Amino acid sequence: MRPAEFLSKEISEHTEVLNHLAAAVAPAFSHLVERCIAALDAGGKILFFGNGGSAADAQHLAAELVVRYRVNRPALAAIALTTDTSLLTACANDFSFDDVFARQVEALMTARDVAIGISTSGNSPNVLKALQAARAIGGVAAGLSGRDGGAMVGLCDPLLVVPSPVTARIQEMHILLGHALCELIEQHAQAR
Repeated sequence: MRPAEFLSKEISEHTEVLNHLAAAVAPAFSHLVERCIAALDAGGKILFFGNGGSAADAQHLAAELVVRYRVNRPALAAIALTTDTSLLTACANDFSFDDVFARQVEALMTARDVAIGISTSGNSPNVLKALQAARAIGGVAAGLSGRDGGAMVGLCDPLLVVPSPVTARIQEMHILLGHALCELIEQHAQAR
């Protein structure tokens, strides 16, 4: 396939998923915004985590809140649990890679915080374990997933499931949803 044809196909597939996104996630998205704003208003924080591209999304979204999204405003409390290589490798070595996020949730999360696990399949063991830890602490266990939501269904409240089986399309929608979340949180922070 020629590059121009391939690009057209990719854009068409992206647009198809985008056209179904709002209907698939609107109630859960509203719930996530409310939970994040309530956490920050109560002096809590938002913890983001995931693997691979989802790890990059976790870092990206935490940076948008701590630094800024669109406007200069006071920093908002957000942490990406994907960035400390010493912690990640020590935990993977001494315990298990499945524990790398749960161990941090146990150390850093309180009942007033929101944990947002990101997994395109909804089945990443280390994401699931961290969400279970968040629930045990009494915090909000939220998630971004795709396909059928995987094992995150029933574990996350809220859970935003992108209606696609294609990892690339799911990741594209996750960052769109993340940006929308950051903007609404930022607007709320500006209005206070």
